[in-house]
Amino acid sequence: MNKPKSDLETNTEGWKAINWRQAERYVFKLQKRIFAANRCGDVKKVRKLQKTLMRSWSNRILSVRRVTQDNQGKKTAGVDGAKSLSPAARLELARELKLTGKSKPTRRVWIPKPESNEKRPLGIPIMYDRALQAVVKSALEPEWEAIFEPNSYGFRPGRSCHDAIRQIKLCIQHKAKFVLDADIAKCFDRINHYELLQKLRIKGQVRRQVKSWLKSGVINDGVFTATSEGTPQGGVISPLLANIALHGLEQHIEKEFPHNNAKHIRKSFSRFGKYVGRPNIIRYADDFVILCEEKAVVQRCREIISEWLAGMGLELKPEKTRLTHTFKDELSEDGKAGFDFLGHHIQQYPAGKHRSSLNQHGEILGFNTIITPNKKSSKAHQEEIGRIIKKHGSSPQSALIRDLNPVIRGWTSFYINSDAKTVGEREHPGFVNG
Repeated sequence: MNKPKSDLETNTEGWKAINWRQAERYVFKLQKRIFAANRCGDVKKVRKLQKTLMRSWSNRILSVRRVTQDNQGKKTAGVDGAKSLSPAARLELARELKLTGKSKPTRRVWIPKPESNEKRPLGIPIMYDRALQAVVKSALEPEWEAIFEPNSYGFRPGRSCHDAIRQIKLCIQHKAKFVLDADIAKCFDRINHYELLQKLRIKGQVRRQVKSWLKSGVINDGVFTATSEGTPQGGVISPLLANIALHGLEQHIEKEFPHNNAKHIRKSFSRFGKYVGRPNIIRYADDFVILCEEKAVVQRCREIISEWLAGMGLELKPEKTRLTHTFKDELSEDGKAGFDFLGHHIQQYPAGKHRSSLNQHGEILGFNTIITPNKKSSKAHQEEIGRIIKKHGSSPQSALIRDLNPVIRGWTSFYINSDAKTVGEREHPGFVNG
């Protein structure tokens, strides 16, 4: 005679028996409808679909799976100490998820910044809040994806740093330009809560819930500290909120420098004595560059961006903001052409007559645009390789290969679109691409 199954066994089997593909299809279908409705300007329909999505069982179980199984932080506990949930606990968590307008404080964790001696503060929410943030994010994200600016690439579905680097190359490969290489100081930690909530343009329970996450406070070594600004790094919804806070930067530049059908700044000939193309802004999270052939335009962009950021409680980081030129050292503020962006060094080098890049009219430009890993990234990679080799001084060769392979593959995947194969030739005065 078969023994009756316990509740734990039933719950475990219930989690494993979920039709994940069907759940994903249902959520994606609703997200597409939210995206389309916002593109059409039907706000009432957007809110109705968002409410349906946040209440759906499919969205809740997918959100729980995302934070308890797929996410790297699944083994990191919040202030309640809960982590690595069992299948039974995951099902129970999915059933409990609902908007309450309340949240627990986040746990402060300090992690080292890459290529720096500084440490970055993370705020780790409890597992319940992480799952609920994933539920809300899945409903808000398609609304904002419908209106986000085209040259924003950070923390967005279907976009990556490779796309940002490719866009930069497209902007400069036919013409040398001045560059404002900028970074926003402590972006996640200083965002103005009131301005962000106003920008969200949403009312009711969702607004109260987002506000509670922003105001939840942090606990560091047992000491509670209230949060009056910023969105905690480590939260599932934080990258989306940061992108919402910075949305409008590109539009603000376009209002200052409107362009005609030929993509030239209006009245640029009378202002600068030549036709000047519109400035291009490429942003990845809180890092961005502004590219333009006219130095005065880039200098003005720095001023108006500083004013715009002040409205969100933010400012540019002086030590990481510089005005440079892509080709000529003498046109850069610090006498060094080129700039670093997302671990890449981007610069134009003199080229021979028959190996030069050509402009859109087939004319020889006299330079080549070369993108390579920057010096800091190269040094960090070499040190990591050296550390692994040293660790396996007396290990079998197979163990060394097993540990080296992920590091090398990760490096090559990240820089796959760069000109890394010619990095050793960069210091030669007669450097040519090819």
